[in-house]
Amino acid sequence: MAPKTLPPGPPTLIATMRYKDAPKAIAWLEKAIGFTPQFVVPGENGTVMHSQLTLGNAMIMVSSGQGPATRPTSFKDSGFSLYVVVPDPDAVHDRARAAGAEISMALTDTDYGSRDFSCIDPEGYVWNFGTYQPWTDEA
Repeated sequence: MAPKTLPPGPPTLIATMRYKDAPKAIAWLEKAIGFTPQFVVPGENGTVMHSQLTLGNAMIMVSSGQGPATRPTSFKDSGFSLYVVVPDPDAVHDRARAAGAEISMALTDTDYGSRDFSCIDPEGYVWNFGTYQPWTDEA
């Protein structure tokens, strides 16, 4: 397999997420995970029309609307989840748990050399965190 290299320029895939209570979700994502609100467009009645949150060179867009159709109990139950590469998953795990995340997969050292965990946020989205970097790690 050819070596993997990160393409030049900014990321070209950005997840968009609709939360029932976007202002509360943005505050939780900032406190629990470390996202930074880069741009927030308020909507009517305390809603969010559009927002951009960053974590390192990653970005998600959050707005008000409907959250997940069903509340998963694990990664296996979810039709959608995010994987976020972090240098210290233990620290993110502790922050997320302290902020009320439901830990759905405990911190685990994988057989492919990553340290991972999964959690479910207050509105039911599944988040996965770990050190595996597919752009540079050999699969």
